[in-house]
Amino acid sequence: MLVSSITSKGQVTIPAEVRKALNLKPGNKVTFQIQGHKAVIAKLKLSTYLYHSALFAHLGEWDSIADDEAYHDL
Repeated sequence: MLVSSITSKGQVTIPAEVRKALNLKPGNKVTFQIQGHKAVIAKLKLSTYLYHSALFAHLGEWDSIADDEAYHDL
């Protein structure tokens, strides 16, 4: 079992064995998926990250109180 401590800022060092198995390098993005009482970490592909970043940048235009009221029941 690999163990890491959480800092006061909520940071965790990913053990070397995990970084090696996932081929994680500095600057890589990772995702966390909650499965019951467990969290699964996975390396995020750059293309997936860029796609979601571009998509998220345009979602703000639908983020207003008027939009919430108009479309809350859809």
